[in-house]
Amino acid sequence: MYKASDVKSKYGYDPMPLDLSRIPDWERFVQAMNYAMMKQFSALEKGGRMAVLMGDIKKKGKLYSMIAEIVKPGTMENIIIKAQHNCFSDNTQYSGSFIPILHEYVLIVRKDSPTAIPVLMCSQKTMDIRDMPGATWRDVVAAVLEDCNGAVSLTYLYEQIEPHKKAQANKWWKEKIRQTLQCNPAHFVHDGRGMWSLNRGVA
Repeated sequence: MYKASDVKSKYGYDPMPLDLSRIPDWERFVQAMNYAMMKQFSALEKGGRMAVLMGDIKKKGKLYSMIAEIVKPGTMENIIIKAQHNCFSDNTQYSGSFIPILHEYVLIVRKDSPTAIPVLMCSQKTMDIRDMPGATWRDVVAAVLEDCNGAVSLTYLYEQIEPHKKAQANKWWKEKIRQTLQCNPAHFVHDGRGMWSLNRGVA
């Protein structure tokens, strides 16, 4: 294992500012990681292969996954999952339900063409469940009620659902909302005339 001070004395520059692991912001790190990935891939000859070792990061209850967000140029040949060794966290005692990361990945990509390169990219976007394909009426109604502190009126439910694709695609959307509420007593609670709430013990 080399030290930054060794590199500085031997080659005359400090590698630490150029170390991607020192980037504190995840979005900026992903941009830099993907830039480096494409630069290295472009240097391959036709038929050449590149293996990239990477891991995941858990921080404040959230998983930051390099394998999910790294750009994947060329032809993916394999993703190898291997055990991690000699980690700083190996000597850490975790409490509660925290599950430490014990593995890392090796991504292998191949360059089949010097010019026409397929690139698999991951981009994150936020979608409203009321516009998601595959969302059921129960999903949509439950999502609106879950965002409320107590019982709300049918009128309020209509207002929250009407502008979205689920309602726009159904002529009888108001009837579907009422039917959904009435046919799912385990999930929705009738709190009086025209008033509904979510059964938070189930949904």
